[in-house]
Amino acid sequence: MKPNFDIELLPEAIEFLENLDDKTREKIYYNIKKAQFVNDNELFKKLNDFIWEFRTLYNGKSYRLFSFWDKTNDKETLVVATHGILKKTKKTPTKEIKKAEEIRKQYLENKTKK
Repeated sequence: MKPNFDIELLPEAIEFLENLDDKTREKIYYNIKKAQFVNDNELFKKLNDFIWEFRTLYNGKSYRLFSFWDKTNDKETLVVATHGILKKTKKTPTKEIKKAEEIRKQYLENKTKK
């Protein structure tokens, strides 16, 4: 079965994952993989027009990996993960969404320069 999209982890997302313990990291990777095949708001949720989040609840903690779609070439097949957080409140912090939007903007600007 072919995944619905591919995933690219930007350096900050990789760093976030590398700083977690093995079990937590494995759970997040498992959920990301699962989100590629099933459409589930508990795993991959739209936050605004551009920003999405991979969601993982593990050992009573909420982990979020912010991301966006790279829609160049008229294909919605690449999701780019920008960075991650350990969520401490019910509401996703606005500053983290803004940070993901800035990273998205820089990513797309750099891509058009190539």
